Amino acid sequence: MRINPDKCIGCEKCIIYCPLNCIVKEDKKCKIDEDECVDCGVCKRANICPTDAIFMPRECFDYPRAVRMQFSDPCAYHPSMKSFGRGTEEAKTNDVTGKFKKGEYGLLLEFGRPCVGVRLSEIEKVTVAMRTKGLPILEENPLFGLLEEDDSGHFKKEYVNEKLLSAILETRFKEDELETIIRTILPLLDNLSTVVSVGLVTRFANDGSLPIIKKLEDLNMNIRVRPNAKINVGLGRPLID
Repeated sequence: MRINPDKCIGCEKCIIYCPLNCIVKEDKKCKIDEDECVDCGVCKRANICPTDAIFMPRECFDYPRAVRMQFSDPCAYHPSMKSFGRGTEEAKTNDVTGKFKKGEYGLLLEFGRPCVGVRLSEIEKVTVAMRTKGLPILEENPLFGLLEEDDSGHFKKEYVNEKLLSAILETRFKEDELETIIRTILPLLDNLSTVVSVGLVTRFANDGSLPIIKKLEDLNMNIRVRPNAKINVGLGRPLID
């Protein structure tokens, strides 16, 4: 994103709308730190600039920078996945879509959030470690398309320094691998320069319970399951078996 200095009147109305605090006022004009900006477009879509000085420059649509918008703006088309936003199936729809089936789990690591963001170089620390330990990265995940093809877990060099609002990394494993996966992956998150939200995707039992909660408690790793998880019933979509 960019602010046209010839149009800007320095009213500062746009500053509070930036999720990453990238807009500052210098010499009576507002300016966007384009290296820190993730091109989410919030400042533009807020429609609060009285002179329409905020715009998306053409180079934001060129690679490698284009990945910023594709991962940060939920309205942006994700060409590699033929979908929008981060391009991954939301975990809360799993009891409708069955992406992760009975007898297996999906582990979702969401790197970055509004006010924090994440550079791909931070996510790479985890993808490299996962590859080293032989853990799979789902190919249908949009991050997979940015990886080198040598199974090293490194992102292609042109993408490493790009910054995103957030991105989700996914892996799939069997129920009996739960303890090994949790004890392997969680320590990888300790020294990252961003926040990581950990989601464990599973299916409800026929009686409406979630057996995974007891299994996590039995690991004695002080893992607390948040009680306010969101479940999307998938109105208008067929229920899975």
